Amino acid sequence: MNHDRSRELYDRALSVMAGGVNSSVRATKPYPFFIQRGDGGHVIDADGNRYIDWVMGYGPLLYGHQIPEPVEAAVQSHTAAGPIYGAPTEIEVKHAEFVARHVPSVEMLRFVNSGTEATVSAVRLARGYTGREKIVIMEGGYHGAQESTLVESGGGPTDTRPSTPGIPDSFAEHTLTVPFNDPEAAQQVFEQHGDEIAAVMTEPTLGNMGIVQPVEGYHEMLRELCDDHGSLLIFDEVITGFRVGGLECAQGKLGVTPDVTTFGKIIGGGYPVGAIGGQAEIIEEFTPAGEVFQSGTFSGHPVTMAAGYEYLNYAAENDVYGHVNDLAEQLRAGITDICEDQAPEYTVVGSDSMFKTVFTRDRPEDGDLCEAGCEQRESCCRYDYCPKTGADVADAATDRWERVHWQEMKDQGVFLTANQYESQFVSYAHTQADVDETLEAYKQAL
Repeated sequence: MNHDRSRELYDRALSVMAGGVNSSVRATKPYPFFIQRGDGGHVIDADGNRYIDWVMGYGPLLYGHQIPEPVEAAVQSHTAAGPIYGAPTEIEVKHAEFVARHVPSVEMLRFVNSGTEATVSAVRLARGYTGREKIVIMEGGYHGAQESTLVESGGGPTDTRPSTPGIPDSFAEHTLTVPFNDPEAAQQVFEQHGDEIAAVMTEPTLGNMGIVQPVEGYHEMLRELCDDHGSLLIFDEVITGFRVGGLECAQGKLGVTPDVTTFGKIIGGGYPVGAIGGQAEIIEEFTPAGEVFQSGTFSGHPVTMAAGYEYLNYAAENDVYGHVNDLAEQLRAGITDICEDQAPEYTVVGSDSMFKTVFTRDRPEDGDLCEAGCEQRESCCRYDYCPKTGADVADAATDRWERVHWQEMKDQGVFLTANQYESQFVSYAHTQADVDETLEAYKQAL
C-alpha cells in the first residue's frame, strides 16, 4: 500500500503538534496513517487505502461510520438551530431520562465533556460526599488523564507514585492500588485504611489492558467491602457503557449496582461527552444542589445530547446488540481456532462486542482449569486460560503485537488498535464478509 500522503501529513503535523498527534496512542511507528473518511465498517486513509475498521474510534461508534437516519437527522436539526446557548435545553433532559430509565445505578446524571472529565468529577464527588481522601483503584485500570489515578504501584497498596511527570507525589499518596481480581488484596487495604477510603473506582472489565474479565464474585466482594466501610463503589463504564450488557451496561450484566457510574464514548453518539450518574442523594452533592463544585461551558451540548439520545434510542428499537455480539463471537472463536493451529500460546479475550488477541508467552498445560471462570470460556479459552490481572497482559509479547498490527494486518487492509492493550470493537455496520476477511488476514499475519 502507498502511504506517501500520510507520511507528508505526519511531517507537517510534527512541526505544529506535540508528537504530531493530539492523543498519544495515535503516534504509531514509523508514522500513523491519516484517515480521510469512514464508510460503514471501513475507513479510507489519505492515500485512498481502504481498511476494515475494528478500532471504531476506540469504542464510541456502535454503528460504525454508517450513522442511523434518526441520529443524522437529530444532529443536523440541532446544529442548524444553533451550536450552544449557555442555558439548558430539552434534549439533555430527555437523554438523562433515557439513561436513568435503563441503567440500574442511575437515578440522576451530570453530563460533562469527556470520559476523563467524568472520572475526575466522580473522584471529587466521592471525596466531597464521604469527607474522606483516599481512592482505591486497580493496577492496570485506566480512568483517563487525571492526577488521582495516573499512578503506579511500587510494590504495595500505599507505595504509589505518579506514572507521569507533572503530578506531585502528594497526589499519589491519596491513591491506593490493588491488583484486579485479587480479593485478598482488596480486603487487606480496607482492613488497613477502611475509614479513610472515599471510594473504590474500577472498570467492570479492564478495557485498556487487553480486556481482563472479572473473576466470579469479585465485584460482589467490592460492593460488600464498600458497604461495610461506608465507601462508594464507582464503576468506570466509559468503555463498557452501552456496549457490554446492552442498555443496562456491564453493571446490569454483572448484577452488581455501584453507587456512581462514569460514562463516555457511546453515550454521546460519537461526539465528545462524559457523564456521572448514580443515586440522587450522591449526585445532588454537585453544585448548585450541593457543595461539590462542578461546571463546564460545553456540558450538555445540544448536538451531543441529541446524538447520544437517538443513538441509544435506536439500539432500544432494533436488534443492534444481537448483531454486534454475534459477529464478535465469530471473531473470537475464529481467531482462537487460528491461534490453536499457528500460535497456541496466544489468548483470545473479550465479551459482547469487544475482542482482542493477547500475545501471551506461555501455553498453559492442557487440562488446566480456567481460574477466571468467565463466560467466554468455551469460545475464547481453548486452553482454559485468560489473563486475570493487568500484570498478566503487561507481561505479554507486546512487541509482537506491534509487528503483527502494523507490518501484517494493516498491509492486508485490517485496522486494529495500535498496541497490545486497547480493546477492539465490532459495530452494527460490520458484516459477515468483514469477519471472514479479517480471519483470513489473521491466518496470514500469524
